[in-house]
Amino acid sequence: MRSAHRPDYGALMSEPLLQAVNLQCERDKRILFRELSFSILPGTVTRVEGPNGSGKTTLLRMLAGLNDAWTGELNWCGSSIANQREVFLRNMLYLGHRPGIKPLLTPMENLRALMAGRRPVSDAVLRQALQGTGLSGFEDVPCRNLSAGQQRRVALARLLIADEPLWLLDEVFTAIDADGVTALEALLQQRAAEGGAVLVTTHHDLALPGMQRLTLGAGGVTDER
Repeated sequence: MRSAHRPDYGALMSEPLLQAVNLQCERDKRILFRELSFSILPGTVTRVEGPNGSGKTTLLRMLAGLNDAWTGELNWCGSSIANQREVFLRNMLYLGHRPGIKPLLTPMENLRALMAGRRPVSDAVLRQALQGTGLSGFEDVPCRNLSAGQQRRVALARLLIADEPLWLLDEVFTAIDADGVTALEALLQQRAAEGGAVLVTTHHDLALPGMQRLTLGAGGVTDER
């Protein structure tokens, strides 16, 4: 299903979904990065790298519209994001390094809330997504009673029902076990194969075939072949 406000991304595989030109960001009177330019094409996974404090999380928050302490230019499908903010936000999914779920709500209730305002999704589909992240039997348990890894899986279930072309994922491998890591790696590969684009920060030793690397301080994107 394709929403009316979305162009045919399959026809734009050679054109950037997201383009950054001369980004500069300052925090606490310190320049995190300057003259940062890159392009994100459909069908790619890009790992954002750099030492602690280099601005990886800050960059993803900037791209998600959660930090406005920056200068430069951001374009979505060739046009400035500033002129089509609502369109961009509807086509972007951001998961932060915290699960971002409500502890008093159950996994089902959290997923319903996360999907509210996006698109209608049946409870059967939501339940299937939770089962797909290993939460069978925990769908109606308050999240405050779940482990850190299970809470992370509630957030990751969002990816199994996401149709946004661009995913911004900050430390999503945190607190999940080896099986969960393998499943998430496969999901990112599948997403790229379907034409989506993923930007991800992680301390996990992520190395996917064809993965790109955006190293802060290096000023560009490199391909991993």
